[in-house]
Amino acid sequence: MKHNIILTKQGKTTHGTVQLTGSKSECNRALVIEALSEGKVKVKNMSDAADAVTLAGILKGSEDFGAESEKLDLGNSLLTTRTPHLINIGPAGTAMRFLTAYYAIGDQEVVLTGSERMKQRPIGILVDALRSLGAHIEFEEKDGYPPIKIHGGFEQQTRKVTIKGNISSQYITALLLIAAKLPQGLELHIEGELTSRPYVEMTLAMLRQAGIQHSWIANVITIENQPFAETELLVEPDWSAASYWYAIAALSDEAELFLPGLTSYSLQGDSVITELMANFGITSQFKDGGVHLTKEPKPMFRKIFDLKECPDLAQTIIVVCAALGHEASFTGLETLKIKETDRILALQTELAKIGVRLIEKGLVYKLDCSEKQIPQRMFVNTYDDHRMAMAFAPLAILIPELEIEDADVVEKSYPAFWKDLEKVGFDVKVKS
Repeated sequence: MKHNIILTKQGKTTHGTVQLTGSKSECNRALVIEALSEGKVKVKNMSDAADAVTLAGILKGSEDFGAESEKLDLGNSLLTTRTPHLINIGPAGTAMRFLTAYYAIGDQEVVLTGSERMKQRPIGILVDALRSLGAHIEFEEKDGYPPIKIHGGFEQQTRKVTIKGNISSQYITALLLIAAKLPQGLELHIEGELTSRPYVEMTLAMLRQAGIQHSWIANVITIENQPFAETELLVEPDWSAASYWYAIAALSDEAELFLPGLTSYSLQGDSVITELMANFGITSQFKDGGVHLTKEPKPMFRKIFDLKECPDLAQTIIVVCAALGHEASFTGLETLKIKETDRILALQTELAKIGVRLIEKGLVYKLDCSEKQIPQRMFVNTYDDHRMAMAFAPLAILIPELEIEDADVVEKSYPAFWKDLEKVGFDVKVKS
């Protein structure tokens, strides 16, 4: 049952220490690598994000990973033939993309499905690429979208695949993850400019930690057939989750926060939040085994934010700019319309409640804060999107009573978010 919460905060000073969960992005990649390695790779510091828990349950044959799924007995081997299975991954988009590739090169017959929103999120580009390699995949309902049936019996037809660079990096990552298991290896040609490059670099770095070598020359990434090495993959705390604490610091008059475990040499592209939030007066000092955030008065000068390589930070940055009345422009938002919700439309709808317009002009989005006003109360719709809930939550520093719809939506990536807010002085009440 869905329930709303009421957020309030006394004062505009924020202090405290927050221990973040493991990175969902790193953890999901590590889990697939672990499964593909057939026991050679072990994952440490598992994320407790719902998406990661779902993926781990599926890959390890858990019986309780999804209430709507049939009982599973998948084992850890790709190459074991079993009876067909219906796998419902719910709203877990990363799991849908990664599992499509994972099962495509095995012998099991599997039907992958998900929530109603998942059935609206395209997967045709990845399916086409896998089919060209030799996979047998059918669309069960609408062409290009889940649910899909994977027949197994993979026989590689080619090693060369061309894929557009401006689509979701998860398609590219899904192909790279399975590349070393392909008998002929993979020669992946990226067409045009690559969106979310740091996520692709993260994938390749984690594969390298697991003993998988690659070459990346111009727009071609090549991975030969090769064995995984015995190793441990340590999942770092989640920089995407850290971004909400940067937003809280930015909207506070005074802030001192410590986030243990985060490093300045992260694989995660969202670690760029340290540079982006410097524009709002937030300094990041890496010491004591983590990062210290401090708010300092600073005038805003930056007018254009290119979020092409960190689209998951878009809602956070845009909401902060809107709340501060900073009329910035944003680029690199092309993938936002096919996320958990249409994030552009969701932002436009919710920002209108504080009198701010997010205006679309081709590939550029501009904030108009000329009619901005801070209400006494505000209701935030979340659209089944965890990032909408967490990106708007910091507004409780400015708005005396902030009601957020469907509080449990944050379990997708950051289940402890509301409890962590309480630790630093927010009052969180479940609406009766």
